[in-house]
Amino acid sequence: MQPIVNNANFGNGQNRPKFKELVIQTVRLIPYGKVASYGQIAAMVDSPRAALQVGYILHDYGDDGKTPWWRVVNSKGFISTKCEEHTKNMQRDLLESEGIKVSSDLRIDMEKYRYIPTIATVSK
Repeated sequence: MQPIVNNANFGNGQNRPKFKELVIQTVRLIPYGKVASYGQIAAMVDSPRAALQVGYILHDYGDDGKTPWWRVVNSKGFISTKCEEHTKNMQRDLLESEGIKVSSDLRIDMEKYRYIPTIATVSK
């Protein structure tokens, strides 16, 4: 997967966002009713081995009211949060409120609901 958002897109020097900021910006691109995996977000910001770090960032910064942390699931489509503040049930409820069907074992059909960005989307 080619990186969609990377430091090169933002100029040089101090204008470059840090990894955390790239992750947050990318998660904010996920539209209502769609999901992405932690690894997908990592790959989109040109760090394909950083899926775990994406999870940590969403745990720490996802409550800003602008970042839809609940739209990020594991690579198999399962809700996998272990956070006591952002429970699996909370994530399920938020996804279902967007029309995303979540199975009884907390799995989402990635073929149906996966966010596939376009160049036009990330150029905004």
